[in-house]
Amino acid sequence: MRRVSRIAVAGVASAALALSVSACGGTSSDASGSGESKGVGIAYDVGGKGDQSFNDAATAGMEQAKKEFKYKGTAVEPKDGESDADKTQRLVSLAKQGYNPVIGVGYAYAPAVKEASEKFPKVTFGIVDDATIKAKNVASLVFSEQEASYLAGVAAAKASKSKTVGFVGGVDVPLIHKFEAGFVQGVKDTDPKIKVERQYLTETADEGGFTSPDKGKAAAEAQIEKGADVVYHAAGLSGQGVIEAAAKAKKWAIGVDSDQYEQKPLAAYKEYILTSATKDVAKAVFNLAKSVQDGKPTTGVVRGDLKSGEVALSDSNPKYAKDTAIQEAVKKAEEGIVNGDIKVKDKP
Repeated sequence: MRRVSRIAVAGVASAALALSVSACGGTSSDASGSGESKGVGIAYDVGGKGDQSFNDAATAGMEQAKKEFKYKGTAVEPKDGESDADKTQRLVSLAKQGYNPVIGVGYAYAPAVKEASEKFPKVTFGIVDDATIKAKNVASLVFSEQEASYLAGVAAAKASKSKTVGFVGGVDVPLIHKFEAGFVQGVKDTDPKIKVERQYLTETADEGGFTSPDKGKAAAEAQIEKGADVVYHAAGLSGQGVIEAAAKAKKWAIGVDSDQYEQKPLAAYKEYILTSATKDVAKAVFNLAKSVQDGKPTTGVVRGDLKSGEVALSDSNPKYAKDTAIQEAVKKAEEGIVNGDIKVKDKP
């Protein structure tokens, strides 16, 4: 499941000079950050490009920056079973090549961003979904996912006929707990009698919790067998299986991160995607790139929330958009969160 400031670093030497110094054995801090940026450098999280989730959203932000600033930009795929050292090397390689900012997509990049940012103090680094790094050249792009999840819970409660809904989390970690907490609170605040089935696919990301549609499908099928007629997922690529299972059972699915109703690989199931709890990773990536381009690089914690419009519920599905009862309930909940009347939990 982060953007607010906009700032950047203007270089002094050319990118070509920076690269030649690197090739000749110059120090890492000299190798980059002192020349014109080649563009945004993105290191994908597990799932990579095509995850229909936040890796693809990060890609959209990079593409927008490439178009507006007329530079290259690049994205690098992860490897199965990679170590923190592998991630660090990926970020270091991007910085050495002259990319700025360099962004790690996902909390798993925290150790790597910390190490790489120390090696390249003149390069701006970004990390999505983590706020643990305290460095002058790091922007932590984070979101209040629990707020959008609360709205998803409200929508699920209003849409449910069986009085049972489901939540499928990819990996049992604090980030995904925020999705669960908000969703369950939204459901219960709307109708305390509704039962919420909950399941995490794996304990660690290495076990495939974010990359296994088959696991997501099996979990959703089990919840549907227990009576769930709306299933919300926060499971990355595994969520495709959740959506498939819901559609085949003619039940509602609620997507995450991006507007999954609009995603082509899920077109066969879109009729059953009620809505999606979105977070605007694309905007976060673009804003960070813009800050660097403007010569005033953003650093520190940059949080997107409901008030800023950077988390939300999508309304692409006409059945959702035209459901008066759902729309009124969601609007009331949104107003309550924004004005502070509703305090959304970030832990189950």
